[in-house]
Amino acid sequence: MAHTAALVETLKRELRARGITYAAVAKHLGLSEVSVKRMFSRKEFTLSRLDRICALAGIEFSDLARLVATQDASISQLTEEQENEFVADHKLMLVALCCLNRWTFEQIVSVYELSAAECVKLLARLDKLKFVELLPHNRIRLLVSRAFSWIPDGPIQQLFKNHVQDDYFRSRFDRDDELLLVANGALAKPSISALLARLRKTAAEFSEMRSDDAALPWEERRAVTLLLALRPWEPEFLRLYRRKAPGPAPREHRLR
Repeated sequence: MAHTAALVETLKRELRARGITYAAVAKHLGLSEVSVKRMFSRKEFTLSRLDRICALAGIEFSDLARLVATQDASISQLTEEQENEFVADHKLMLVALCCLNRWTFEQIVSVYELSAAECVKLLARLDKLKFVELLPHNRIRLLVSRAFSWIPDGPIQQLFKNHVQDDYFRSRFDRDDELLLVANGALAKPSISALLARLRKTAAEFSEMRSDDAALPWEERRAVTLLLALRPWEPEFLRLYRRKAPGPAPREHRLR
């Protein structure tokens, strides 16, 4: 079952890289879009339908199997040197983020002020970093895993903390698609561990949704940023009121 799931996920990724939607697959197979979505969700394919979908994508089944066999080579994190390269070149980071959200070459150059030649040059750099594979006709195949994340407290997170977070928090967070919650309390270690596990699960679900929604037309999607944080912490203005820890008791003088 694990191999089947990997095969289906790889097929979905290849369809996205080619801008092929569920609707296009449904039309090619003579099925309803709902039936195709159910087929992918349940990971239930006949060999005939799998062959026809591969033909639609312009790949052989053997190529699909090879991609499954090599998918473990996909990266889940960049090196610090690579992240520094993104920080030093904001256009490179822009194109990388677009690729992470499964944008096509045409979508990138139509939305951002990048020439086709400039975009190709940036994609070639991402190809060299093994972040994407630049295919013929400027098609893009994302090479990072679904669990991709930035280095904890690495160059990208430092950029956010030092230069971007003020812009991020410049909102009332009162719209339908916004949320800001601040909760304080004292928890036992088991409760903290359980809460951390739930936050990590939420982050993983976000990555899965990002991948799944990549099949939708880009006009139906919005760029969002999810920020999860938890740490033992007390505001500095409150820490000022804490009593200083008592020093060692004075030694008792004894008569000898």
